[in-house]
Amino acid sequence: MKPSFSTVACLDWPLDRVCEIAESAGYLGVELRTFGSGSTECACDPALTDPSKFRAMLDRSGAEPVCLATSVRFDAPHPTGPIHQALGDLEQSVRQCKFAIDLAAELHCPFVRVFGFEIGAHERRASALERITDRLGKSLDHARNSGVRLVIENGGSFGTATALAELIDMAASPMLGAAYNIAVAAAEGENPINGLNVLGERLLTVKLKDYLHGRPCGLGRGDVITRPVVEQLARGGFAGPVIFEYDRCWFPDLGDPTAVLRDASRSMYEWIGAATPGRRPGRTLLAV
Repeated sequence: MKPSFSTVACLDWPLDRVCEIAESAGYLGVELRTFGSGSTECACDPALTDPSKFRAMLDRSGAEPVCLATSVRFDAPHPTGPIHQALGDLEQSVRQCKFAIDLAAELHCPFVRVFGFEIGAHERRASALERITDRLGKSLDHARNSGVRLVIENGGSFGTATALAELIDMAASPMLGAAYNIAVAAAEGENPINGLNVLGERLLTVKLKDYLHGRPCGLGRGDVITRPVVEQLARGGFAGPVIFEYDRCWFPDLGDPTAVLRDASRSMYEWIGAATPGRRPGRTLLAV
């Protein structure tokens, strides 16, 4: 597996500082948060920098861009009535996703993270699934032959592995897999270990984050099941990115994340070693 971290922990950092912590803490991958073209919310947003320069800096750090994490969601309702239909933009999410796919291809980044998200309170589930998978399908068609796959993260009406698997199976594309966020799953009452089994081969990336009293905290320091998940992934030979997400982006009062990111890397390597007695993971792709 590839111990990785998300730049939601350090959106105010320039790219050279992101690369510095990736190298010094021994991370093998970085999930790059993007808010799209023209955004100024993130100093290390790859949409704001020449992709070849961005990739070269990461290469020198020894870490790979493992996922381009977007806010794209495919649940916007169809406009009703002739005026709303004329003004409605049914393809905005598809265009945003296509832009992200093209950017990921330039970065040599294998995955783009998207969401399904909410089903309306008075909407038939079948209608919502059809709308979401139709837009998802258009995005997947664009990803074909790009070297990039989409990963859809659990959340909203698709918070559990079972709901996520249903959406992935409806899309019926080898270009789509699961980005499983264990904190979201746990909040939905799902045992993340069971969720890993439900997703099976659909699982492409795993998101680790921890909370204590409703606030982000260091990995393994809070209430979310984290270590057993990493150990289970190691025993099963999972080779994809396992991404630590520290939500400082949404909690700016958390302060500098350097120590938290270093500690999370140490914990992940320790847990991988604990899951494989007699073997100590080195700073290479870990196949257990």
